[in-house]
Amino acid sequence: MSPAAASAAVCAAAAGALLVRAPALLRPVRPRPWPRRAAPVALLVAGAAASVALLDGVRLVLVLIVGAASWAAAREVRRARRRVSADRRADLVLGLCDGLAADLRAGQPPVSAVTAAVEDWPELAPVAAAARLGADVPHAFRELSRQPGAAQLRVVAAAWHVGQRSGAGLADSLAAAADQVRAERSTSRTVATELAAAQATARLLAALPLGVLLLGSGLGGDPIGFLLGTAPGLACLGVGLSLEYAGLCWLARIGDQVTGRGRR
Repeated sequence: MSPAAASAAVCAAAAGALLVRAPALLRPVRPRPWPRRAAPVALLVAGAAASVALLDGVRLVLVLIVGAASWAAAREVRRARRRVSADRRADLVLGLCDGLAADLRAGQPPVSAVTAAVEDWPELAPVAAAARLGADVPHAFRELSRQPGAAQLRVVAAAWHVGQRSGAGLADSLAAAADQVRAERSTSRTVATELAAAQATARLLAALPLGVLLLGSGLGGDPIGFLLGTAPGLACLGVGLSLEYAGLCWLARIGDQVTGRGRR
């Protein structure tokens, strides 16, 4: 392998590492069980060994870049699914507040009201179990509020705690909590709408290099051949993709924190 190809390989490896680790660098580190970490690492090592044995320098670097880009695309798909799940969970929180307040005003016991809500939201099963056993229901609500989109359950936990300690009507406390959750959801939707323009602009800017490549090809040049077939081009491609993806992850992370979709 020539020195230029070796340099490109080092740059591409660093870019691939950034592509893979960028989302993790933007959130708190949480240890994972060893079996979950061992399988991806083993597959990655096996694939890298096979690529080194079968491919030459330039092709090896191209395979590394394509693999890192594919992994990054898969992470973006999972991020979009988590965002949809968080929005759905936030709507369920609002429905829970309204439903519990209505059931309690109709004369149902709190335990029955929470148990009935499990049918619409299965994640409430630990809360219903705590209510049946006479355990700490506010604590169960706070634990569930750690899920993306469910942060407003802390308001429900506070209302439940006030109702238990002060003897105030739990239905009235939950109705007040529902009003607060509804106001927060309205604010969150407004913020998400405002952020949509910035996110669309960022995606447009990320797609502009592709248009430049097509423009260069139309003018008689060969920018695609340079990027995919030469060592300096592969280095530029790897670094450029890594920086673009890091920027998109940064913007997405900011949006998740502002709208409450991220894990708190």
